[in-house]
Amino acid sequence: MNRKVDLYIAQAKSWREETEALREIALGWGLTEELKWGKPCYSFAGSNVAIIQGFKGYCALLFCKGALLKDVAGILVRPGENTQAARQARFMSAREIAEKADLLKAYLCEAIAVEKAGTQVRYKETADFAVPEELTAMMKKEPALKEAFAALTPGRQRGYLLYFAGAKQSATRTARIEKCRDQILAGKGLRD
Repeated sequence: MNRKVDLYIAQAKSWREETEALREIALGWGLTEELKWGKPCYSFAGSNVAIIQGFKGYCALLFCKGALLKDVAGILVRPGENTQAARQARFMSAREIAEKADLLKAYLCEAIAVEKAGTQVRYKETADFAVPEELTAMMKKEPALKEAFAALTPGRQRGYLLYFAGAKQSATRTARIEKCRDQILAGKGLRD
């Protein structure tokens, strides 16, 4: 047990009972407990296995490589449409967690086995992401932009591609690209 997690739970304004219940389940597997990204995180041999998360409408146990789990009960969901590896088991009450405790333990056991085996999630390559027409057109007009974009790390490229493609209208996509142009030319990512 980690004192920082103790303090996190003591100060929690919501989902305290649910967080304690999920913590109790996670602690039974010899995982290292830490506070990462402001949330209780459980790791095995330095690799994150699960994170307890509290949101406005639910709390969750996120499995970092949940996409590799069998999910026989069908309880795991993607946190977002572009999420590739992580999956959440979502809950509305401590009672619901107690009812699924054995199932969560089985999922944790499987998640640890995935880490022990060294299994990796096969991520979508940057080249597999759609490049908005507006970005392609702007790169044709401005070769320096094309060069700067190509020099970005794959993660930064994906961040921009997802951000640009997330706009429904062409005008909005163009505005987003223009807004980020100087950042791309400076070799920075969307959130840098």
